[in-house]
Amino acid sequence: NRRKKKGDSILENPSIPNPFPELCCSPFASVLSASLLPKATSRKKQVIKVYSEDDTSRALEVPSDITARDVCQLLILKNHYVDDHSWTLFEQLTHTGLGRAIEDHELVMEVQSNWVMEEETKLYFRKNYAKYEFFKNPLSFFPDHMISFPSETNAALSHSGILQMFLSSSTYPEIHGYLYAKEQGKKSWKKLYFLLRRSGLYFSTKGTSKEPRHLQFFCEFSNSDMYMSLTGKKISGAPTNYGFCFKPNKSGGSRDLKQLCADDEQSRTCWMTAIRLLKYGMQLYENYMQPYQGRSGCSPLNITPMRSISENSLVAMDFSGHRSRIIENPTEALSVAVEEGLAWRRRGCLRLNSHGSPIAMSNMGMSIHRSQSWFHHKISREEAQRLILQHGLVDGVFLVRDSQSNPKTFVLSLSHGLKIKHFQIVPLEDDGKLFYTLDDGHTRFTDLIQLVEFYQLNKGVLPCKLKHYCARIVL
Repeated sequence: NRRKKKGDSILENPSIPNPFPELCCSPFASVLSASLLPKATSRKKQVIKVYSEDDTSRALEVPSDITARDVCQLLILKNHYVDDHSWTLFEQLTHTGLGRAIEDHELVMEVQSNWVMEEETKLYFRKNYAKYEFFKNPLSFFPDHMISFPSETNAALSHSGILQMFLSSSTYPEIHGYLYAKEQGKKSWKKLYFLLRRSGLYFSTKGTSKEPRHLQFFCEFSNSDMYMSLTGKKISGAPTNYGFCFKPNKSGGSRDLKQLCADDEQSRTCWMTAIRLLKYGMQLYENYMQPYQGRSGCSPLNITPMRSISENSLVAMDFSGHRSRIIENPTEALSVAVEEGLAWRRRGCLRLNSHGSPIAMSNMGMSIHRSQSWFHHKISREEAQRLILQHGLVDGVFLVRDSQSNPKTFVLSLSHGLKIKHFQIVPLEDDGKLFYTLDDGHTRFTDLIQLVEFYQLNKGVLPCKLKHYCARIVL
């Protein structure tokens, strides 16, 4: 036998089988194999760590050129989640309270290469319902008072016409309005008139003047990333809670941030959406269209608000007679849906009641909501708003939580019109039975599950139906 050189190992010699393979596994106990990814075996692999909303984490062994969308697909497959094209990878800077949704096409390793040692940065896997919402309804993202079109353009642009201008290389609408800017090296903020043009972001040194001699360059976007403030005024001392900033790639830290804040959520959403379109252009549209490639009716820029497959297939039916029939009258369909919901609830109660006492049933009805993904136990109003904001301010994003002011009541937190609204769910006792109501007892429900199911089908007293719930997923 030849003498082994220092550093040689039995495992390095392919001719000698390893008798104890279980002792040579990866140091990461929960590493997922990259074999689920196509053509990943021949590429160099690295390990990344991804967190969920409850701060559980999972290590992933992935190829070095993996995109954010591929990471999401890997986690969707491994955890058997439903892919509704809203899953997103987030980058969150803990110390500075900033976060951003990583674009689907971005390389994850490039994102991590820009991290600095003094900042605790994490990758989160969660839903973002607003990721491509502006492609479905651009008019609500770009209010008339904030957008100007080239003089030769017809002011009355169509739905797809606005998007074509944003995505065109020759024309670009101008976004303008007031923003607060944090002065470099100071704690003070100054309100200035800003203009977004294809060449970058500018502010006026003289009121609202757009003359070139009064415009001063503020920032360009090719070598920086845009982040949203997740902590409001707490860390930066901003005058409002609607902050965002630009962080240069490979920067030295918070001192290099260019911080701004808007007066309201609509204004911040408009600025951030326009800057995304300016920076990535047609790439965003390709990301948006990728899940729908090959489907009929998806020609380039033939963009119409899309209903889900389940919504398109919903038809109200009546099976009470000898033959089934489609219910055409919306009022009749609504009453049938409510009655069927109540009948389903009664049948469920009878089944459960055969195995327990009325008291046990009552206690079960009071706590059955705790197993639901949309229920968040004992979280604050501020935390509820942060969760909804991170899931996207799309109409119908919601969660239900315990009330902090009254321990016997609950609160429905709901996104509508780029605002987060809170509705108190009040318990009501009648004839020895406990009900829950949102409208002072006009509509009553035996438990919170029935209440949520009703408002998922009916708007009722709410500004919109409940569509997407905020869930604390577990990886």
